[in-house]
Amino acid sequence: MGKQTTDAKFSARNMTRGQAEASRPGNNAALSNDCLDEGQMPDFAHPADMADHLENLSLDKQVCALRKMPVEDAADALAELDDAVAVDVLENLDADDAARIIAEMAPDDAADVLDDLDEDHRDALLKRLNREDSEELRHLLNFDSDSAAGAMNTEVILLENTFTVDEAIAHMRSKMAEMENPYYGYVVDNRDVLAGVLSVRDLMLARPGTVVGDAVAGQSVISVRYDADRRDAASLLSRYNFLALPVVDYEGHIMGVITYDDIMDIMHEEASADMLGMVGADPEENVDTPWLESVRGRLPWLLINLVNSALSASVVYMFEGTIAQMAALAVLMPMVANQAGNTGQQALAVMIRQLAVDRFDHRKAWMAVLREAKIGTATGIVMAGAAFLGSWAFTGNPLVGGVMAGALLCDMMLGAVAGGSIPLIFRALGRDPAHASSIFLTTITDGAGFFLFLGLATAVIF
Repeated sequence: MGKQTTDAKFSARNMTRGQAEASRPGNNAALSNDCLDEGQMPDFAHPADMADHLENLSLDKQVCALRKMPVEDAADALAELDDAVAVDVLENLDADDAARIIAEMAPDDAADVLDDLDEDHRDALLKRLNREDSEELRHLLNFDSDSAAGAMNTEVILLENTFTVDEAIAHMRSKMAEMENPYYGYVVDNRDVLAGVLSVRDLMLARPGTVVGDAVAGQSVISVRYDADRRDAASLLSRYNFLALPVVDYEGHIMGVITYDDIMDIMHEEASADMLGMVGADPEENVDTPWLESVRGRLPWLLINLVNSALSASVVYMFEGTIAQMAALAVLMPMVANQAGNTGQQALAVMIRQLAVDRFDHRKAWMAVLREAKIGTATGIVMAGAAFLGSWAFTGNPLVGGVMAGALLCDMMLGAVAGGSIPLIFRALGRDPAHASSIFLTTITDGAGFFLFLGLATAVIF
């Protein structure tokens, strides 16, 4: 979602109604009186602000507000709502009202909302749309939501390669009012194969009478295939700083565009999913997710974590006699695992971020692991020195300081390598690199840390 309607556009619609229309049912003031308590629905400069306000209301008031506001404003606000909230609102709106709002939305935003509805409800809404809109949305819904086509907007301005610059400008002017983001004109041949891209600025600066086909001759068009992962599209758009990226099929026919605002949403969603996946939570979970559903999603990973913790505890139990002879070891032992775990989390976060924004090759990936090993070694040496002095001062025994330093250095090196490697191993197995990586990392650093510290203590001190 996240349709980028300009402040001017949204404000202009409110301003043109005038104060004389304040009592009309579609006005915000009317919403205050008919749906909400006095003063709860002020005017907003941008639909994102309207959406933020709606998300803080009860479902009944959200439905009432969208039903009474002008359909254009309702469509803008719905596009900005959180996915789960938008679905709840649509499911509780009258079907005819919901269909009118859907028809007013940009196709990509409408498809995103409809994709989250159950199939029967979605079909009921699509049947209420005109044939052209319904077919367009059904076409978009056929694509995988994680693909480039699943994020594209089919509203594009096509320029025939025989147009002159003047004709192209006139054509763009006639189409701009109905476009979401008319940044570029896409030059196509008579088979709709993409031949080039011209920005509005390019057209304005071009010499009058120039044929657009000649203007893009030899141009290397950067586009993305419709079945490419949407992360690849996000990476391309970010790398080249485009405002929109054309989506094409295998023959080069243009199918639509992915706009910058959609890419920002994708990157935000992917970052949130990675953050949740690292700790074993459902990537789709949020504060509005039913608590029982969250329990079902989290419990399996918590059980796995319990088993992993039991393995670490068994390592400690192996050295029960050593701990009994020097209680200070029990105090110092968690510090080794904690420090190594933090080192590993840093490496893990860097690697997952890199995988999210750049599909680097096999050799570069493992060079990144080597880099993390170097960082783990360097930071480990510094921390080992500090741990040696601190442990010696705490226990009065330099051997304990030496054991602490040695175990900490080795475990931090291991944590750095494990943090860099786990996402790559998951990717090689066809799994999400971020999913529960943190749980497995903690198991490695805890188990190894306890074993190294207590094993060295047994060998050196006793």
